Amino acid sequence: MIAGTGFIGLVIILLILIAVIGYFVPFRLWITAWASGAYVGLLTLVAMRLRRVPPHSIIKARISAVKAGLSIPLDELESHFLAGGNVVDVVNAIISADKANIELTFNRAAAIDLAGRNVLDAVQMSVLPKVIQTPRNAAVAQDGIQLIGVARVTVRTNLDRLVGGAGEETIIARVGEGMVSAIGSAPNHKDVLERPDSISKRILANGLDSGTAYEILSIDIADIDVGKNIGAALQIEQANADKQIAQAKAEERRAMAVALEQEMRAKVVEAESEVPRAMADAFRAGRIYGTPA
Repeated sequence: MIAGTGFIGLVIILLILIAVIGYFVPFRLWITAWASGAYVGLLTLVAMRLRRVPPHSIIKARISAVKAGLSIPLDELESHFLAGGNVVDVVNAIISADKANIELTFNRAAAIDLAGRNVLDAVQMSVLPKVIQTPRNAAVAQDGIQLIGVARVTVRTNLDRLVGGAGEETIIARVGEGMVSAIGSAPNHKDVLERPDSISKRILANGLDSGTAYEILSIDIADIDVGKNIGAALQIEQANADKQIAQAKAEERRAMAVALEQEMRAKVVEAESEVPRAMADAFRAGRIYGTPA
């Protein structure tokens, strides 16, 4: 009985030992890397486990790079993972850039990834530009007519400015500002409706993609609607304001005339009240005599 219990305990210990060895010594991953032509030493895989680096992610990225004809040192892949980066996305981005004849080094791709940008999406957007639609922007031409326009901006990623460059919100804001400026400088709103491309040409000439992570390829005016007659509305408001001012001034003049009239009446009444007093004083002084009987 004791011997049987000891045998079972030995088997359990052996199973635990095999599981530990299988975890720290990934034989299957080592064979996969060797068969794929991306050989990695068995001790290197064990060292990855000890450094808490997942060998599966590193070897997967290394195999993809080797199959694509790229040489990326294993140490750089590990360092990028330990820095908090996504090794697989970085390698896939480098592969995509290489296939599209876009120069992208591992250090630049790693910097983009660590900056919080999706480097794979950035490379794909360099190959396939993206269309950004602006919200409705209202502006008033010089003839007072309001125009409401929507633009579609075609952009592609500028990998050189991706780290530290402004995002889509800046592009949208600058294009909106350019639309307002272009419409506002138009002498007549009909000119804008007849030649909407004049807006896009003026906006493009301002270099709106400066300091951003994108390069503007084109700006197309998707829609322009005629809004309110702001000029007429302002003139009406000004006329109403002038009318109210004139009425106030007229009321002021009328009030002053009434006050002056009342003042003159008061002086006449005062003068009339002085006549009997003057006559009485004259009688007493003998300057006026009564009529003989």
